[in-house]
Formats: sequence, C-alpha cells, structure tokens
Amino acid sequence: MKTVSLPSGERVPALGIGTWRMGERRAARAEEIATLRQAIELGVSLIDTAEMYGDGATETLVGEALSGRRDEVFLVSKVYPHNASREGVPAACERSLLRLGTDRIDLYLLHWRGEVPLAETLEAFLALQQQGKIRYFGVSNFDVDDMEELWAHAGGRTVATDQVLYNLTRRNLEAALLPWLRERCVPVMAYSPLEQGRLVRHRKLIDFARGAGLSPAQVALAWLLSHEDVIVIPKSGSRERLRENVGALDHVLTLAQRRELDRLFPRPAGSHPLDTL
Repeated sequence: MKTVSLPSGERVPALGIGTWRMGERRAARAEEIATLRQAIELGVSLIDTAEMYGDGATETLVGEALSGRRDEVFLVSKVYPHNASREGVPAACERSLLRLGTDRIDLYLLHWRGEVPLAETLEAFLALQQQGKIRYFGVSNFDVDDMEELWAHAGGRTVATDQVLYNLTRRNLEAALLPWLRERCVPVMAYSPLEQGRLVRHRKLIDFARGAGLSPAQVALAWLLSHEDVIVIPKSGSRERLRENVGALDHVLTLAQRRELDRLFPRPAGSHPLDTL
C-alpha cells in the first residue's frame, strides 16, 4: 500500500475508503460491512466517516464492521459546524465514539466552516487531543483564506489535513490552495474522487481508459494517487467496486499519460473558489 506522510511524520494509506450514505439501507448493510472488512484485509485501512452521514447511522455501521479490528484501522470522522463549539465538540465526539465502538478517533475533522470561531473549535480539538479522545485533528472544505486564519491561531499549525473535493474535473484547488498546503507539508484528502460516480461515465475518460487497459475509475484514482501528498477516499459500498478501486494501485501512470489527462481535463485558468459538494 502506498502511504502519505502526515505533518507528524506518521504515514497513512494513500488509498482509503469513504462511507457517505452507507448504513442507510437495510438491504445493503451486510455487503457494506463485508466491504469495509475486506478493505482492511486489502490494506485500505483508512476509513472516513462523519456524524452527519445517515445522522449517525454510518458511524454505527463502521463501528460494527471494525469490531475486533479497531487497531488495524486509521479512523477518520467529522464534526458538524454547529457542534464545533467549546462545549459542542466534546459532546459530539463522545457520541461518535459510542457509535463507532472505540475509545479514540485517529483524525477528527471540522466538516466545513460554520459560525463558531475557529479559535474556539481549535481549543476544543486540543483538549480532546490531550485527553486521548482524538490523535490528530484537521479541517474539511477550507480554502486558502480559511487555512491562513486557522494557521494564525494557537494550535492551528498542527492541523493534519484539509479534506476537499478533488478529481479530474474539480481542479480549482491547484491554483492556490494546493501550493499553500504543500509549502506547509499538509496533505490533501480528496473526497468524491469519482465525482459521485459521474466521472466514470465521462466520454473522454472512458476513451482514455480503454486505451490504457484500465477502467475509468482506476484511471481517475491513479491520477490522484500519482501525487505524493494526496490521500484518496472513494466511497465503496460493494466488494466488487472495492477490488476495482484497489486495482488502481497496480497502475502507475506514465508522464505521457498524465500529460494527456491534463490536456483532456485541464485546470481552469486563473484563480477560482474551492469546489465543494
């Protein structure tokens, strides 16, 4: 498994698994749990979830899947912005820990920017870290201005990642945010790397993938995995899809292939706001 270094020096899998909308359909539950367990066996041991997903149902499913295997996983969850206050963060974290069936979360993220002052959220994150309830903290959907404000607060420079929308068709962050993060050795965690499945139906990607002998999903993931500081978290609700995604690790795109993908999916000219979903 390829790995990416966190600012602490700890290395985590470059390919993880997202869980948005998992745990919401009873008929899919057994397959989703089996998929998460197989992900661990395949080395895809970074699992991303959030209290928002299924109003807690997804965390409960993840906790069931991790029963007896918690120590094999780097577990990521996220707190709602409206719970990001000095009192709200520890209460939300306790609820997540209970649903996940664990005593700690490896990486706890602010899901997006809200009304609570960042200094207050940071204070709560640092307290949880001191208590051992979380190991690292980070943010999600933060653009450069947000990151600069975060960086200026006490403790802000220990942020472990910025989880953002990033894929072949969503490259706005490359103009300003990605260079800013790289200069400070903060890795990106790319959510919706397949644009919620829409990207695999893109005609240009289908044609390129056919010529490369890969599936469209494998090409899209391999392109992100070609970056040394990007963690990729595609949602995989079935073992078949999981195995297809893991296959992207076996294919390192050539320089010529990466240049062709840049031509087919060019970065927007100029500076643009960060894409979000």
